[in-house]
Amino acid sequence: MALEITDQNFEELVLKSDKPVLIDFWAEWCGPCRIVGPIVDEIAKEYEGKAIVGKVNVDHNPNISTNFGIRNIPTMLFFKGGQVVDKQVGAVPKAILAGKLDAQMA
Repeated sequence: MALEITDQNFEELVLKSDKPVLIDFWAEWCGPCRIVGPIVDEIAKEYEGKAIVGKVNVDHNPNISTNFGIRNIPTMLFFKGGQVVDKQVGAVPKAILAGKLDAQMA
């Protein structure tokens, strides 16, 4: 299960992480987000201990969404060393997200 990332824990869990991070920006009312959500949870399980995988509810955590210019959801941001290194907008197959996360582990 993906971690719940909030305005309060974002710095600690994402920016200070020594592992690659995948964050899914989503909302309950977003249809494509409901497609991506279970995929992100699967990735979280498969990459446990190797990467941080989390979700940010844009309605409940406006600061993170604003800081990273999230205008469309779902948007997945990939972080390494506290910096955004890749981005994926829209619902995509699991292989694409896993491939982008794998690229951050190299």
